[in-house]
Amino acid sequence: MVDRLLGDAVVVLHLAFIAFAMGGGMLVIAWPRVAWLHLPAVMWAAYVEFTSTICPLTPLENALRLRAGQSGYEGGFVEHYLMPIIYPAGLTPNVQTVLGVIVVAVNVAFYCAALTSRRASDAPARSSARQGR
Repeated sequence: MVDRLLGDAVVVLHLAFIAFAMGGGMLVIAWPRVAWLHLPAVMWAAYVEFTSTICPLTPLENALRLRAGQSGYEGGFVEHYLMPIIYPAGLTPNVQTVLGVIVVAVNVAFYCAALTSRRASDAPARSSARQGR
């Protein structure tokens, strides 16, 4: 029972990581220091997609499920849980490349918005500093 719950917890952690890698750039707009955690997450997510690497959380989940008497699965987390929802035909290297491009593009847009927002909020401070001279 414990191994099954741990396997489920790994799935939740895996999904949370994917959500953070995809949407964490929104947090950077409000809290720029989050970028120190977010950028490595984006780089890892893009690396996994571009190289068709299996995330280490997948074998961990499979091992926990096997110890719990359940069957593990082949492939990666995205392929097993998300791809049947998004792309029922299956995961191919081309689809993974597209997913990697989406991860990078979405986050480039968030970081551009964060930089624009930061510049806009810094502008009044710079202006008043010049007037005080």
